[in-house]
Amino acid sequence: MSKIVTLANHQNDALFVLIKSLTKSEKRQFNLYVGRLGGNVDAKFFSLFKFLEKLKVYDEKTIISSGIVSKQQLSNLKAHLYKQILISLRLNPAHKNIRIQIREQLDFATVLYQKGLYKQSLKLLDKAKNLALENEEKNIAYEIVELEKVIETQYITRSLSNRADQLSVQAKTLSQQNVIASKLSNLSLQLYSHLLQNGYVKNNEELEFINEYFYSKLPKYDFNTFGFREKLWLYKSHLWFSFLTQDFIQSYKYARKWVDLFKEDHKHINQHPVFYLKGLNYLLEASFFVQKESTFKAELKSFELEVEQNIIPLNTNTEILIFQYLYANKLHLHFLEATFVDGEYLVEIINKKIENYKSRLDNHYIVMFYYKIACLYFGMGKNELCIAYLQKIIKSKNLSSAEDLQCFARILNLIAHYECGLDYDLERQFVDTYKFLLKMENLQEVQKVFLTSIRDLSDVFPHEIKNEFKKIHTKLKKYENHPYEKRAFLYLDIFSWLESKIQNKPIATIIKEKINISNKK
Repeated sequence: MSKIVTLANHQNDALFVLIKSLTKSEKRQFNLYVGRLGGNVDAKFFSLFKFLEKLKVYDEKTIISSGIVSKQQLSNLKAHLYKQILISLRLNPAHKNIRIQIREQLDFATVLYQKGLYKQSLKLLDKAKNLALENEEKNIAYEIVELEKVIETQYITRSLSNRADQLSVQAKTLSQQNVIASKLSNLSLQLYSHLLQNGYVKNNEELEFINEYFYSKLPKYDFNTFGFREKLWLYKSHLWFSFLTQDFIQSYKYARKWVDLFKEDHKHINQHPVFYLKGLNYLLEASFFVQKESTFKAELKSFELEVEQNIIPLNTNTEILIFQYLYANKLHLHFLEATFVDGEYLVEIINKKIENYKSRLDNHYIVMFYYKIACLYFGMGKNELCIAYLQKIIKSKNLSSAEDLQCFARILNLIAHYECGLDYDLERQFVDTYKFLLKMENLQEVQKVFLTSIRDLSDVFPHEIKNEFKKIHTKLKKYENHPYEKRAFLYLDIFSWLESKIQNKPIATIIKEKINISNKK
């Protein structure tokens, strides 16, 4: 873990990260671009590019000692190189998405207008506007209409009056739609930010605050006037609201609407692949939370097929998201089916991909994978390996925004130590865990009850241990459907573990028995 964090710190230089993110074709494109500039092949910025391309870790002392640039000039040269790479990427056909194409047409029309070629400019703007409206790029469409209005005041035609009315109505409609979209996107962003900073609601007071906040900020709207963009932000807002309030049925409902919105017209998948991938992930996550096993399997299979058939556009951004979402949910499938042993093959694949993507992968996602792998090994009964992955999380110093993950990693660590018979180390592990939990402002009752119960097990005689497990089970059962406590069981299936101890069965067997009972209902 320390290796990953250290490397990430060395690679936080923006230019270095950008260069390391370039594909082979993008590097080739940049070489051609520099060659076309004429006389620049030996320019300092290109020499710096070639030098940084070969560096494994960013180090200014090494760069300056190379003789390419002095310390005083380095900052300006890096800024120039950064700009040139971005220009090259913009020219790359792979990055020519609809928004860039429309912007390009708007730039061309502006040049024509400045040359006084009003008719040509208007013709180009009309084509760009239609393209923008077809692809729900209403902010750019509004800009185009505003420029059309400016040009029409200087390009006098007999139809000016009618044309002016048309443009005024169009500008007003687009403005209203953009305002609604902006309000919904603001609400979505604010709810997401609240979730990251504060987590799920933990009591009635927080629930009342979120309810008041959501409904007071939700703008009045006519759904029939909504296009793709407005619907997407509406569904996103409801999704974050339902996650915050732990209403996972509603989370499933709006994640379903989100994904279906893309599947109604596949062009949106090409235009907004990141939004589509996130929607898929939330649909899978919500299906997992509400135990919709058939839906989960179907959506995961569909996701894999779309990746294999290149339906989802692949770039450096989507490549990482596909890895995160696909493999996290492959692990979830084995959790749902209790086929832990069958999922062990994923560990090596995930670790290799983490190594490949470590310079671009957020540390939070890395430890999230470690926690899921630890749970996989725990389900298999391989507690030593479970502990090894949990220790990577516990020793991480860069997880201030993932208290829940840290908390349950420590609790699972205690259980795994108990299972291994490491009683000599259990007391120390308990003290470390207790110290960490004391720092948490909103410790859940489930966590308190379970923690003290595990500690007390060390004083129980062997012949009394089964009864003690039954007592813990009874204590925790009352929280199973508690609106603010139930989320604890999403991180760790404590009940199945306790039942495995009571019934002397492997935890996988207990979970499978529950699945069979559920399927018969």
